[in-house]
Amino acid sequence: MSTSAKTVHGALDLAAQIDRAGTGLRFLDGQERDTFYAWPVVRDRATAAAGALLRAGVKPGDRVVIVLPTDVVFFDAYFGAMWMGAVPVPLYPPVRLGRMDEYVERTASMVRNVSAVAVVSDARVGRVLGRVIEAARPPLGYLDVSTLNGAPAPITAQDPDALCMVQFSSGTTVDPKPVALTHAQVLANAEVILERIFEGNAVDGDPPAAGVSWLPLYHDMGLIGCVFPALLAPGPLTLIPPERFLLKPALWLRAISRWRGTVSPAPDFAYALCVERITDEEMDGVDLSSWSLALNGAEPIRPATLRAFTERFARWGFNPRAMTPVYGLSEASLAVTFTPTLRGPRVVRLDPDALATGTAVDSHTGTEHVTVGSAFRGFAIELRGPDGAVLPERKTGRLFARGPSVMQGYLGRDVQPIVDGWLDTGDLGVIVDGELVITGRAKDVIIQRGHNHAPHDLERALDVVEGVRTGCAAAVADLTEDGERVLIFVEVREVREGQADACTQAVRAATGLTPDLVVLLEPGTLPRTSSGKIRRAETLHRFREGTLTPPRAVTPTMLAGVLATSWLAHLRARWTRP
Repeated sequence: MSTSAKTVHGALDLAAQIDRAGTGLRFLDGQERDTFYAWPVVRDRATAAAGALLRAGVKPGDRVVIVLPTDVVFFDAYFGAMWMGAVPVPLYPPVRLGRMDEYVERTASMVRNVSAVAVVSDARVGRVLGRVIEAARPPLGYLDVSTLNGAPAPITAQDPDALCMVQFSSGTTVDPKPVALTHAQVLANAEVILERIFEGNAVDGDPPAAGVSWLPLYHDMGLIGCVFPALLAPGPLTLIPPERFLLKPALWLRAISRWRGTVSPAPDFAYALCVERITDEEMDGVDLSSWSLALNGAEPIRPATLRAFTERFARWGFNPRAMTPVYGLSEASLAVTFTPTLRGPRVVRLDPDALATGTAVDSHTGTEHVTVGSAFRGFAIELRGPDGAVLPERKTGRLFARGPSVMQGYLGRDVQPIVDGWLDTGDLGVIVDGELVITGRAKDVIIQRGHNHAPHDLERALDVVEGVRTGCAAAVADLTEDGERVLIFVEVREVREGQADACTQAVRAATGLTPDLVVLLEPGTLPRTSSGKIRRAETLHRFREGTLTPPRAVTPTMLAGVLATSWLAHLRARWTRP
């Protein structure tokens, strides 16, 4: 699969010229009402936004931060910035008012890190961005997306090696880093994804693949993994605001059924949430038989989740072979490895003691691990030991990746994780019968008595404990003068007597490791990245500082205070523009 477009905005222009019926972006609201924008309309709105950005003082090459919800206005700003030669930087909107101070500090830091000239948002989100604008002080301040219209701008030259966008790494172990990606890199990733989508099928004359996604547009899996392939094919893409999915997961599956979705990705927790929260009544009339690629990635994949989802929704036509584990990271644009299409997930049982000492040994009673396939065409992966030597199959090591979509580098950083064209992913893994198994993050690994333990193995063991919130635990190693302690922080629905002991026993039974301390927390206490991943290092830091506390309850008075303070800061930032 290839495209004649050399840039993303060139691909938008080409998709608009093709103007295939029924292709474009469809947006669903909480009542499942839809609004559709064909690709020519998306392009025309982007050209108008591009002209407005130029008139506002944005210049080609400038970085423009975009903080907008899942709506057509996001694409006005995003494609509009590209169209006139600027570099869009999508950031996440505020979603936890109880953590507003943390959001302001983190977002202002990201705005400064990319030297953004402006922050584009809308009236609703903009109300809480005033403090960010005041702290970061971008030269052009705040631009309301509703003002980005008027005379269109001409398309800029198509330079495939020009900076296309900046996306921030998840920041699970450290602060997020600005990942600089060129047009050629992001298009290369979208193209190999399309190859797998159409694997074994002739594209010409076939109906285009229909995508459905609730993933955030500031996240690589939602933007590069969903929007860009729909642009290159071109095809229809149905988008659901992520906050709507979290409130009502059935919206996702109902949309796949209604719009005959063929491709839809999500992290593992989303599949678990569907099992837990969707009722039979909500599935009335739903048909999932069109769903041929249920991509699962972005976080550790739990075999129990795969089984539970396929068993729960088989009666509504879900094909177990559609479940497709994948692996990727922001620094590679997105995807690196992919499970063979329509083969279904592969689960291997490995001896935990042997794995802890660096070797993958099959065992009928071992711990289950999900393979995430092999590298895409044109990509390569290697597992390396501490001395840098490439390791053979079944030896665990640090994962390195190479390919046409690996990032240009971290923007403005002296230290880069790329050596001789190979990206140091920071992940640990092992190759088992030709397919990759991710075993953890190098910075998160817990070492006890010479054995390496992946935190997610300890965290996953807690799922069987009654009252524990699924996927809401953090296992960390705490280095003290007396040695290393293993601490586990876990959110529970309500604290019950004996719950900490039950957690300790569950971890010991699953891994052989006995945690030194289990800390029970209220829901929402664990710090998370913008994509929802738990920040283990930050959890330990806050515990040591005595600041690991639940978010403040959001009251009407608090909300009014946040809005008033933000608007004052916003106005002050406008009046003090240079």
